[in-house]
Amino acid sequence: MTQKSSSHSQSLKKKSYADAGISGDVYSMVMMLPKELEMEKDTNFDLKFHVPDLGRACKVFFRTREVGEFLSGALAGAMTKAVLAPLETIRTRMVVGVGSKNIAGSFLEVIEKQGWQGLWAGNAINMLRIIPTQAIELGTFECVKRSMTSAQEKWNQEECPRLQIGRFNLKFSLSWISPIAVAGAAAGIFSTLACHPLEVLKDRLTVSPEAYPSLSVAISKIYKDGGIGAFYAGISPTLIGMLPYSTCYYFMYETLKTSYCQSKNKKSLNRPEMLLLGAFAGFTASTISFPLEVARKRLMVGALQGKCPPHMAAALSEVIRERGLLGLYRGWGASCLKVMPSSGITWMFYEAWKDILLVGRGHL
Repeated sequence: MTQKSSSHSQSLKKKSYADAGISGDVYSMVMMLPKELEMEKDTNFDLKFHVPDLGRACKVFFRTREVGEFLSGALAGAMTKAVLAPLETIRTRMVVGVGSKNIAGSFLEVIEKQGWQGLWAGNAINMLRIIPTQAIELGTFECVKRSMTSAQEKWNQEECPRLQIGRFNLKFSLSWISPIAVAGAAAGIFSTLACHPLEVLKDRLTVSPEAYPSLSVAISKIYKDGGIGAFYAGISPTLIGMLPYSTCYYFMYETLKTSYCQSKNKKSLNRPEMLLLGAFAGFTASTISFPLEVARKRLMVGALQGKCPPHMAAALSEVIRERGLLGLYRGWGASCLKVMPSSGITWMFYEAWKDILLVGRGHL
């Protein structure tokens, strides 16, 4: 009797589940679910975190061509300025009209007042300025020149983009643009925008060592007088003066280098040839843009004398009115004396460092 009632109750349970739409197999699966959940709960997950290999990434980064060019420019600029700092001091004094009007007199005047170390006045900030300036300038020149040359070659192989406006068909071509000239202009603009505050500090330390005896004093006084904007005093005339100089400078050097190598059937220049061609390129660029340099220096230092012209045209007319047309080239001899060896030595050191940092890695 008991067995019959037990079997009868189980059949009723199965029937009730069947009536609810649940089969016996599903019922047994539902009854096993808590054990499965318990098994999953006890399962251990092995999580591993992989730290990226930063050392290898940095090694790969520093071996790239662009980094090698930036480093070559920085090293070349530092070595050049260490040798030619006295000429930079004399040139700045003569351009802004401080002290003697001739080179020998300016040398003697500086030595009498400040000693031999006076010839290196402001050289610390000059070194801090020239390292990033030359790195950005030469690195930008190489990158833009490569990009422009690659774009020209691509557009020459493919059909140039065209713009149809009614009956007019405009063809866009890069063949008439010089990659070297564009790269030279870009190099001058980017380096000026990045390093102009250092140029302002260098000029203040050189021209007025009494008012600005140290770098920290110069920074605090300039900031107190005009805030951050004071470090960009004269940025517009600086860009105007830099644009023709930088464009002409790089265009002359690369053009002379290519023409000379083709005429002599050579692949590259030797060190004395780099020195001479670099010096000539600097001489030509400085001669063309020197009046703008005179106006720029007058604008930047004019605030110290309390009579700063309102803009570059006013500075040029003021110089002509006071000293005539020849006044636009006052200090030109000292400038060439500094620019020519500086340009030649910079190119010589730059090409030498490129040979060390790039040729051995197969980038050239």
